[in-house]
Amino acid sequence: MSDELSASPVERDELAVLFIRTPDDPEQFGPAFQRLEELVGTRGRKFYGAFYPGKNEYRACVVTQDGDDANALGLEAGTLPGGRYLRTRLHGEPPELYGRIAPTFEKLMALAAADSTRPSIEFYRRHDELDLFLPIAD
Repeated sequence: MSDELSASPVERDELAVLFIRTPDDPEQFGPAFQRLEELVGTRGRKFYGAFYPGKNEYRACVVTQDGDDANALGLEAGTLPGGRYLRTRLHGEPPELYGRIAPTFEKLMALAAADSTRPSIEFYRRHDELDLFLPIAD
């Protein structure tokens, strides 16, 4: 992997999601996503991870679809906030890919001042590709 990081500013819309909340413990992220996938299925679904640094909390999220019932599924409902983010894309095979998420966010934080009121977001495009979004001040 190259040490050079390609990142660009983007504007994101707010997204309605269902989620499973976990402490900031990477050992719990995988099981949370596995449970979420079991509950909602994977076909046609968009999955996100959201890290809330002020709360030391991580959320495994899925974008809501018509007919989703958070209570019936035993999930929480909420939103991923929109606004300005610094985006980069990672490629690779899990679990090595997942091990690069935190170090890449650290590199993004060296490029721009993070907005600590919004979460850092991971968008799971495919099993071997994800976008990372660092919230930046407007």
